[in-house]
Amino acid sequence: MEVLDNLDYSNSLNLPQTEFPMRANLPEREPQMLEKWQSERIYERKIKAFQGKKKFVLHDGPPYANGNIHIGTALNKILKDIIVKYKSLQGYDAPYVPGWDTHGLPIEHAAIKILGLNRHQLNPLDLRRKCQEYALQCLDMQRQDFQRLGVSGDWENPYVTLKPAYEAEQIEVFGTMAKKGYIYKGLKSVYWCPSCETALAEAEIEYAEKKSHAIYVKFPLENDRGKLPAALKDKKVFAVIWTTTPWTMPANVAIAVHPELEYSWVEVNQEVYLLASGLVDSVAKTNHWETYTVLETQTGSQLEGMEFSHPFINRLSLVILGDHVTLEQGTGCVHTAPGHGQEDFEVGRKYGLPIINPVDPSGKFTAEGGKFQGLSVEDANVPVIKELAEKGMLLGKGSVKHQYAHCWRCKNPIIYRATEQWFASVAGFREQALEAIKNVQWIPSWGEERIHNMVADRQDWCISRQRVWGVPIPIFYCNQCQEHIINDDTIRAVKELFRQEGSDAWWAKTAAEILPQGFTCPHCGHDTFRKETDIMDVWFDSGSSHASVLEQRPELTWPADMYLEGSDQHRGWFQSSLLTSVATRGVAPYRAVLTHGFVMDGEGRKMSKSLGNTIYPQEVIKQYGADILRLWVASADYKADIRISNDILKQMAEVYRKIRNTFRYILGNLYDFDPDRHQVEYSRLTELDRWALLRLEQVRQKVTKAYDEYEFHQLFHAVHNFCTIDLSSIYLDILKDRLYASLPDSLERRAAQTAMYEILVNLVAMLSPVLTFTAEEVWQYMPKTKDLPDSVQLAQWPEAKPQYLDSQLEAKWSHVLEMRNEITKSLENARRNKVIGHSLDAHVDIFADGREYAGLKAIGDAKIASILIVSSVTLQEGVDKAPADAYKAEEMALAVAVAAAKGDKCERCWIYSDSVGHDSHHPSLCARCAGVVAK
Repeated sequence: MEVLDNLDYSNSLNLPQTEFPMRANLPEREPQMLEKWQSERIYERKIKAFQGKKKFVLHDGPPYANGNIHIGTALNKILKDIIVKYKSLQGYDAPYVPGWDTHGLPIEHAAIKILGLNRHQLNPLDLRRKCQEYALQCLDMQRQDFQRLGVSGDWENPYVTLKPAYEAEQIEVFGTMAKKGYIYKGLKSVYWCPSCETALAEAEIEYAEKKSHAIYVKFPLENDRGKLPAALKDKKVFAVIWTTTPWTMPANVAIAVHPELEYSWVEVNQEVYLLASGLVDSVAKTNHWETYTVLETQTGSQLEGMEFSHPFINRLSLVILGDHVTLEQGTGCVHTAPGHGQEDFEVGRKYGLPIINPVDPSGKFTAEGGKFQGLSVEDANVPVIKELAEKGMLLGKGSVKHQYAHCWRCKNPIIYRATEQWFASVAGFREQALEAIKNVQWIPSWGEERIHNMVADRQDWCISRQRVWGVPIPIFYCNQCQEHIINDDTIRAVKELFRQEGSDAWWAKTAAEILPQGFTCPHCGHDTFRKETDIMDVWFDSGSSHASVLEQRPELTWPADMYLEGSDQHRGWFQSSLLTSVATRGVAPYRAVLTHGFVMDGEGRKMSKSLGNTIYPQEVIKQYGADILRLWVASADYKADIRISNDILKQMAEVYRKIRNTFRYILGNLYDFDPDRHQVEYSRLTELDRWALLRLEQVRQKVTKAYDEYEFHQLFHAVHNFCTIDLSSIYLDILKDRLYASLPDSLERRAAQTAMYEILVNLVAMLSPVLTFTAEEVWQYMPKTKDLPDSVQLAQWPEAKPQYLDSQLEAKWSHVLEMRNEITKSLENARRNKVIGHSLDAHVDIFADGREYAGLKAIGDAKIASILIVSSVTLQEGVDKAPADAYKAEEMALAVAVAAAKGDKCERCWIYSDSVGHDSHHPSLCARCAGVVAK
């Protein structure tokens, strides 16, 4: 059967129709719609209209203001907009306050690179000014992009982390955590980026493949502490370690073994090596040992306290016990440098080992590094290997490709470096945080386990950064006793200063100018102070937004109903927000957390410039329009990674065309319909009209459930199928004759228009959160009752109509349509065999028995013909009466024979009839059409 795409949209009555555009031209029309919304203050009117209603607050996770938006950012913002617009349709007061993260390394790094700055030569205030200018420029650029996506919100008043009011509340959060004892300064081995010259937190680490040196190093035995087996007393004995970071060898102070593992003393070429028994074979194979002999074995715990000599420094290396030692790789004897590793640091502190860190902030060896002074850590690898070889302590060397930690901004490898930093003691409120996680709805549900495990395993949060673009850590130091100071007086002074002047004041003013007059050191009574030079981790900035935004903006509420970001934010914003909220308020700042996957190309690969597979939202909008991008977002199951490609976008454009054609066809047939005057009562509608409304209600229920459960791909499929199958292929196709050939004001035509109008009003509202521009355009063209608003964004969700769910009607028409599908197959065969062209060229003989015959008999030949869109039908009982070449249904008592229709073709309705030519005034029309035209 023909579908809407092939329909003739001309009006046989030559009456004016609604001029809904034939083509979408979305790239040109959407900006016009944006201007209309802005000039008519639609967002402000919506907020005012729903003021006092139940709130729904989706708190925006702030993107970094450091460049153009990408396809993943577009996905995120569109998902948020779909939810907020749906909640608004449901009658919620659903404000959307967009935000931006404007501090920290991402901004500073981009500003330095793009503007060509030398941060070491710039005054801190000058660098901060440059960073602010760059961030605000990017903010404006991104704001335009987000608005172009059709995202509705308070774009004139976003929250921005560099604003003084925001910074002031962030200081309050920090101060509250400090008063509770959760903030401390300590020496630890932390992630350190030599390129950016700052400490990093776990959330700022990415893993990428790196090729590293892999060496086996011998440590000569110096003192066995009476633990060496007697048989080995006169032999050359060594412990053997394996490392992929030769540059850390100058910081070695110990060798860690697992207390429960078995270790072997292995003799090779008159030397004896200590190795984990489970790794002897692999070490032998890697180092090409032709023969070796295991002389003795001991457990790790029996080795504790033995002393070996450092391979090239006059220093002892103590054998210690560590549960972190495994048999995954290496030798089971772990090179331990507490200054360059988290686990090394912890076990080193347990044994009271020295913390040696001969590397400066830029990753170069200091004088403590001896002959390697001045070399970068990467450049020092080969000289260290050569030094080991010269000393005869290099047992073997090679290389390995492995996943290694990299800086999230500069993408360079990081190192571990022991430095004094400020930390938030996650251990102090970990159990409370884990309990808070249980009280949050996680969408999808696996998000709960993911963040639970991350918080359960998390080390204390390193919150200090050695940069200047950010909110300073509000700590003062007494020049006399050197103690740090933070209390109610200092926090209040800094908070109010920042509220008035912003955080630039920290660099512009002295400590005396910031502190209250007469302030003295609570430790020693001295009255001169200096300020902390570190700034806060940018995740502390954004993680404080629940306090700086939700609690400060009168249109919002705390906690938020939802946070929505990519799945990487379980270790980022979701977690930093949770930690600051639990630490200061005892509960999570959100009731629900929804996460989405990453955007991949059509083959499931990560997008990259080198692969040439990057798709930019700006280019998609320029070619297709934002509604196609929004439809793609709704079509995808965002719980996993989402694919996009030019082919996928073409598919979306085709789906969009079918939905738009449905709107266009309905609008074209409502040109003379006044819903306040012409609507027909439900009881007077035809069965076909009532079936269409039944399907509408079923779709409404399915779409509502999909929105409520955030399963947007389900609503995409429900609406797509409704438009292409129920409407285009069935209902609207069958209606053509009734709409075009009936009297304009006839009951049957007004009934059809009534059903179409209800379908249109419901469908455009249901789709408006997704196809936001198209829905508004349809809303402007369609006839409306007096109670409907002037914008679909001010409309309400379609109300439930359970009275439409007639089970008997559904069963009857399901059977009728199943038979229609079978009969349609015979018409297709006839078309292929050139018996007919258009379906109206056909006369159909139907032979049926039992249920099939009874169902068709109840409808009648004339109505069957209209349902099949053929000129005439003859129904006979008895499948066995069908001619031999008739089409026979496999699972129904039904046979069909198709022949060319008799009579002449009516010029108006295209139906063949013997009555054509009987009216002398209209010789080319059938009797029905002649009568209609005469009136």
